[in-house]
Amino acid sequence: MSSHIKALQERRANIWEQAKALLDTAEGESRNLSAEEEKTYQALNADLDRIDARAKQLLEAEQRNKDAEDAFTQLLAKPAEARQQPDEHESELRRWARGEMRGINIAPPGGVSFRDLVKGTATAGGNTVPTTFYGRLIAHLIEVSGLMMAGPTVLNTASGETIEIPVTTAHSTATLTAEAAPLNESDPTFAKRTLGAYKYSVLLQASSELLTDTGVDLEGYLSMQAGRALGNAFGAHAITGSGTGQPTGVITSASTGKTGGTGAGGAFTADDLIDLFFSVIAPYRNSTSCGWLMRDATLGAARKLKDLQGQYLWQPSIQVGVPDTLLGKPVHTDPNVAAVALAAKSVAFGDFSQYFVRMVGGVRFERSDDYAFNSDLTTFRAIIRADGLLVDQTGAVKVFAGGAS
Repeated sequence: MSSHIKALQERRANIWEQAKALLDTAEGESRNLSAEEEKTYQALNADLDRIDARAKQLLEAEQRNKDAEDAFTQLLAKPAEARQQPDEHESELRRWARGEMRGINIAPPGGVSFRDLVKGTATAGGNTVPTTFYGRLIAHLIEVSGLMMAGPTVLNTASGETIEIPVTTAHSTATLTAEAAPLNESDPTFAKRTLGAYKYSVLLQASSELLTDTGVDLEGYLSMQAGRALGNAFGAHAITGSGTGQPTGVITSASTGKTGGTGAGGAFTADDLIDLFFSVIAPYRNSTSCGWLMRDATLGAARKLKDLQGQYLWQPSIQVGVPDTLLGKPVHTDPNVAAVALAAKSVAFGDFSQYFVRMVGGVRFERSDDYAFNSDLTTFRAIIRADGLLVDQTGAVKVFAGGAS
């Protein structure tokens, strides 16, 4: 880890101590934060968010440099004739971008797969995973969607026919049975839901100069622009989609674990979050994909809360790249989660691996030199087909809902 990243980490810890001091002072005097203190607290929170973003950028830059060094090491170790052979996918992508090919399909590696999206941290094996164009695009798609970062289960299929998924709505129950007495039957209750293939698309434009300059990272440019645009579009539906003509959002399907008190304007207390935490049963709480999902402003409010022992529920991470925790579970933020308000579902908690994301095929890219001919721009379009559904609706994910009045 570079000295600059360590300095950021130390600065982050110092800012959090300043924020805690403000809160502790107000609590010790049995009062709320004054207007000036609230302004300072919000500024400190903004500093925390900026440091997090900067640390992430630096960490990614270090990883890119390491990947490049590893690539050069491998190239130098190869015979000269082997180094002269261009990478098949890179060559195909550049020929398509120059107009030598009409369209290109960037398929996920390995055909049909059923897995979690997370590949692990760099030190836990991420460095051994080669970065393909598909992988880079999906990485950008994930980074703009809090739900995709939370670890849903992803089903990659080659074709887009409707898939019927059994959804668990109630589990079997056992009963105490006397000797020689008949056993009571208790079957789990299932409903049947479908995973379709909704189309998400984006148009990208690039100048001819950009495409012909050899120093341009074409893969990086296209994967970043397309991934973020598609991630924003699908990510919104993955949170609050209605399920009619669009994916079913996790908030839409989740049951209510805790409802706030009246007269609080929809705000939650420390006890509310603790109750929400324990409303999700232990098997789901113990999952590696269990965590919190809320928007940034809501997280700002959660950072102020303490338990009965005076300990803050929120604890900053002491390791770069590892998320902060709330009651020991990672916190993911997404702007599509509702803000704190009356009857609003502003916080979700549970096992997000029970949310299934269906991705069809790969990413379809096509180009046109005619669409913006008068501007000397080349137009690209990127298309994915996807759907989402919470398959375990027995309480794997629950939400906090603000009081009705």
